[in-house]
Amino acid sequence: MLKQIIGVVLAMALGAGGAWIAAGFFSPDAVVSDAALPLPQGGDFTLQGVNGAVNLRDFSGKTVVLYFGYTACPDICPTSMATLKAALGQLNAAELQQVQGLFVSVDPERDTLAHIQRYVGYFHPNLVGVSGEQAQLQEITCRYNAFYRKVEVPGSAMAYTIDHSAILYVIDKQGQVREQVQHAAPR
Repeated sequence: MLKQIIGVVLAMALGAGGAWIAAGFFSPDAVVSDAALPLPQGGDFTLQGVNGAVNLRDFSGKTVVLYFGYTACPDICPTSMATLKAALGQLNAAELQQVQGLFVSVDPERDTLAHIQRYVGYFHPNLVGVSGEQAQLQEITCRYNAFYRKVEVPGSAMAYTIDHSAILYVIDKQGQVREQVQHAAPR
């Protein structure tokens, strides 16, 4: 089951990468490293969701697909969430019960818990959105080797954006990171 989920997520990500190549965003001749990213330590965490505290261990016994992003992201987050939606759409009802998508907003200043849950609901009803205080988010993203930072954008109506890594983390039923799927990265 875990291999099937990883395969579906990879296929969707590769499809996005292939589409980007066709659109000219990536050169097919570009040098791309075949080296896999080292798997992060990962681990349990507790953040807040619209219905209260959410722990990674709440999903013990399920495969979790974890993503760090923010709801005002104009391109990478919606594309990654659409990839996850497509992957989940390939599963039958029994398989879908064994998978949990988890979106962690790294923009608690702008993303309310209700807004995060509404956002993930646009992609799939089984996704859960969470966030927390900056100190919590920094500690968790560090354990997952994820990156984010606030970037001021003078003159913009949004005032700032968030630079962030774009990786779907596939976590097994025992809570261990087993795979990292980079946004539109050819393999």
